[in-house]
Amino acid sequence: MNKFTKTFTAEPHHIDELGHVNNSVWVQWIQDMATAHWSAVADPLHQEQFFWVVIRHEIDYRGNIAEGENATGTTYIPGDAKGAKSVRVVEFTDANGKPLVTAKTTWAMLDKESGRLARVRPEVLAPFRQSE
Repeated sequence: MNKFTKTFTAEPHHIDELGHVNNSVWVQWIQDMATAHWSAVADPLHQEQFFWVVIRHEIDYRGNIAEGENATGTTYIPGDAKGAKSVRVVEFTDANGKPLVTAKTTWAMLDKESGRLARVRPEVLAPFRQSE
């Protein structure tokens, strides 16, 4: 499986009244991870033909970071697609490798031209299956 990694730094506008990254920011970072992975790995033709929308998030919040601290996100697609749906895992850790946030998200692929659901063909996920 092809894992993708990206680091995020907690900025002042990410911080809530508890002094750490707000849960809504983690959701945005989860989406940013998926989008960046798609842009970095997917076949350019597939990027022109399709786009993804999230249809479900399952998120476990285990820790947090404060302003100026970093979280490293790792994402991967753990299994085969089912019709137009594909599951993605996103895991965030702090600078010491401690788990912070883990998410399992379900995405649906749409055809850009028609706006309709499109079955995820094996060749679309193939670049995400390669070893690092």
